[in-house]
Amino acid sequence: MNLIIRLLVTAVVAYLLPYVLKGISFDGFSTAVVFSIVLAVLNLIVKPILSILGLPLTIITLGLFSLVINAVIILLAAKFVSGMHVDGFWWALIFSIALSIITSLLNGIFTSD
Repeated sequence: MNLIIRLLVTAVVAYLLPYVLKGISFDGFSTAVVFSIVLAVLNLIVKPILSILGLPLTIITLGLFSLVINAVIILLAAKFVSGMHVDGFWWALIFSIALSIITSLLNGIFTSD
């Protein structure tokens, strides 16, 4: 049940963020739901591989390279989801930061351990 709530929270936040960030767009809420599912799968499979490969850079940059990995995951998800458009790396970086902060806050409110 927590997984479904987390996916829906991510979908709602992802759907509403383009109203603030003009470099990101979704064709509809169903696209945002598909995006949240694809993002979950990419975070499960691809992100650990990128994190291991980027570990030296993450250590050198004191963890800031993990933000770049998050932006790459967002760009990769945009490639898989038709109906989602990202205007560039910097918009993906800003979107990933905002999405992470807001979903963390809302998941803390709506889900229980």
